[in-house]
Amino acid sequence: MVASDIDLIQRCQGGESAAFNELVLRHQDRIYNTALRFAGNAEDAADIAQQAFLNAFRSIRKFKGGASFTTWMHRIVFNLFVSSRRKGGKTKILSLDDEESGVVEPSSEESDATENRRRAVQEILDELDEEDRKIVILKDIEGYKYREIADILGIPDGTVHGRIHRIRMTLREKLRSKIGSREK
Repeated sequence: MVASDIDLIQRCQGGESAAFNELVLRHQDRIYNTALRFAGNAEDAADIAQQAFLNAFRSIRKFKGGASFTTWMHRIVFNLFVSSRRKGGKTKILSLDDEESGVVEPSSEESDATENRRRAVQEILDELDEEDRKIVILKDIEGYKYREIADILGIPDGTVHGRIHRIRMTLREKLRSKIGSREK
């Protein structure tokens, strides 16, 4: 029987370090990928992910279960990323078609229209400010719910809803404009 995250956390809080190792194995890929999308390079992402798990291990007794373990870990990653930025760390956000992101370039068989749309979307995403990109990453790439995004970023739910709505309206308008001008 596979233990739940809550069971593993309770075992960690009871002093069983092997339970924390299970949590790391279960969540390390997702945590690293999020750190990579925030940091933009593998070296900084690995440092942030490693530090996040170390911080979580040190603070596991404080975990009260108000959020899921994954949400808690993503909050730690986000805080480490912000801290890294303040200290002059690299801040490039990964491009969605970067080799490390795992997204494959379109094949030569794809239509020009599809390629134009892909380029337009990438250009628009590159134009977003960093705060909006964080929300897009958490919502549309990582698949988090509004409440989880609010917890991770430390902002009210309503702010997340409003910003996502505004970002999507902006993206839709810019996409129409870019695609329309390219297809003429």
